[in-house]
Amino acid sequence: MSTLSDLIWAHLPPKRKQTPSGWWAVMAVCCQHRGHVQDRRGRGGYIVERDVVSYSCFNCGFKASWQPGRNMTYKMRQLLGWLGVSDDTITKVAIDILRSNANVTGNSYSIQFPTFNEIELPPKSVPLTKTNDEKSIPLLEYILDRQLDINDTTFYFSSDLKWRTRLIIPFYYQRQLVGYTGRTVRPDGKPKYLTSSQPGYVYNLDNQHFGREFGIVCEGPIDALHVDGISVLGADISEGQLMLLNSLQRELVIVPDRDKAGLTLVEHALENNWSVSMPPWDSDVNDIGDAVNKYGRALTLYSIVKYKESNQLKIKLGMKKWIK
Repeated sequence: MSTLSDLIWAHLPPKRKQTPSGWWAVMAVCCQHRGHVQDRRGRGGYIVERDVVSYSCFNCGFKASWQPGRNMTYKMRQLLGWLGVSDDTITKVAIDILRSNANVTGNSYSIQFPTFNEIELPPKSVPLTKTNDEKSIPLLEYILDRQLDINDTTFYFSSDLKWRTRLIIPFYYQRQLVGYTGRTVRPDGKPKYLTSSQPGYVYNLDNQHFGREFGIVCEGPIDALHVDGISVLGADISEGQLMLLNSLQRELVIVPDRDKAGLTLVEHALENNWSVSMPPWDSDVNDIGDAVNKYGRALTLYSIVKYKESNQLKIKLGMKKWIK
């Protein structure tokens, strides 16, 4: 019997009765958390069959399952929390499952959690708040124009010729500097970003505290700063990034840009049973940054959470209107 099934069994309500079909009938722990009347009739069901762990509530309809080779789903994490399993324990078991799934032996391959080397910022970099160089003024104007906050992160300025017109955003992992991107503040500046990023990196992961209910995933780091979310630095998601995202132990909400690249991000969401949010923003709003400029941070974040959708059919239908 797996560690996960042992964990569930140890935390199930004590009054249990096995049915002829092999299910254990217990008092359901999910109903009151989903807006239903608390179960008083033992309508929860639990079974381990051929290593597949299943829980089903015949009162509110909640279901959660897991089988070897699959990662722990959001619903299974919900179930464990409702059973009274601590966040630390849930995290440990989920990471153990991820590692077990990633390490394929024999003639196949082995995928490990990504590791990152500490690096240095571009030459002559100093925190933007600690420079008096007049060449840094356009960077401050850009921050104001994009409705960013100087305290969102430690923005940097470099007087180096290559970097002086770029707002430098550092990338941290476990509080170590592992990369950066420099966003041009000139309308005609090309390329838009100069980035140093290591394979598997996910931006702003350090700030996704375990007490949060959602993790908002977007393409660019500036969009992530607006909603204190996560950036995968593009529309594609690598295996290493996937492992780090799933280790967060919460519902992930994808907010795609309204272009063809956004389709790729949504495909990842569908493959991994993540939620997708496509709020009814005006047609001139292309991403989170545009939404913040038009509606403000609070309303943008509210709309993302309000219009998140987990039903795959509804997501596919919604994409037809979302992508321009």
